[in-house]
Amino acid sequence: MDIAVVSGKGGTGKTYFSTSLALTLENAGYIDLDVEEPNGYIFLKPDIKENIDFTVPIPEINEEQCTFCRKCDESCTYNAISIIPQIKKAIFFPELCHNCGVCTFVCPVEGAIREVDKKSGTIQKGVFRNGYFIEGRLNIGEPSGVPLISGIISKHLVPDRINIIDSPPGTSCPVVESIKKSDFVIIVTEPTPFGLSDMKLILEVAKDMNKRVGVVINKDRGNDQLVKDYLKRENIPILLKIPYSVEIQKAYSKGIPLIETVPELKPKFHNVFMDIKNGKV
Repeated sequence: MDIAVVSGKGGTGKTYFSTSLALTLENAGYIDLDVEEPNGYIFLKPDIKENIDFTVPIPEINEEQCTFCRKCDESCTYNAISIIPQIKKAIFFPELCHNCGVCTFVCPVEGAIREVDKKSGTIQKGVFRNGYFIEGRLNIGEPSGVPLISGIISKHLVPDRINIIDSPPGTSCPVVESIKKSDFVIIVTEPTPFGLSDMKLILEVAKDMNKRVGVVINKDRGNDQLVKDYLKRENIPILLKIPYSVEIQKAYSKGIPLIETVPELKPKFHNVFMDIKNGKV
């Protein structure tokens, strides 16, 4: 079972929740797909066994073979190629390239464009206390984390395991890619107007993708009804309420997992998983 943990905005406690959920389960995988700023390792303290370079194909233009017809230039949605026929010059901007391969596809001259590998990130694999750990880390300046996220999901997840997928924040393409193959989506939100607004956005994404979904409310003060009233109206289950606590905040700043700070939450985390597994939510 693959469970994706998402948030419509940053700072809701998504990673804090997902690392404790992974620690609650036996022999589970924690997959950090927040590839622009992965930080699950702070709480899980994994023993890294393997570092893998992740590469993407980019075009290499042979100006001796190129006829400067501009078909690649005209077909590139991201303006990563500029062909200047007047001076017979082909310019490639790797920082704009999205590795779609359309330039190679439309080129009418054999040998004028070939694809070469470019390192765009790193995949770290290891183990933590009671499971396996995978982290994607995108190189600075890369235009998109989608290829790295897709590569991890398709080739590196251990089958027949419970995989806790820590998705990027927000609702953009990397988030969509991270939850595409998940069996259940957990949304972590906070009981504020901003939390409600962004939760609605990620809920729409999950519904459009026909995902089963539930919500975890972090920093709950007990009398915050804004998010709870909305979820009740929409018949969306609240999986867990994590209390607002200065003690939790202090532990978070020291890299101490939530279930170690508040041990009485551990059975509740386990119940969240069992409810998902048994189809109760």
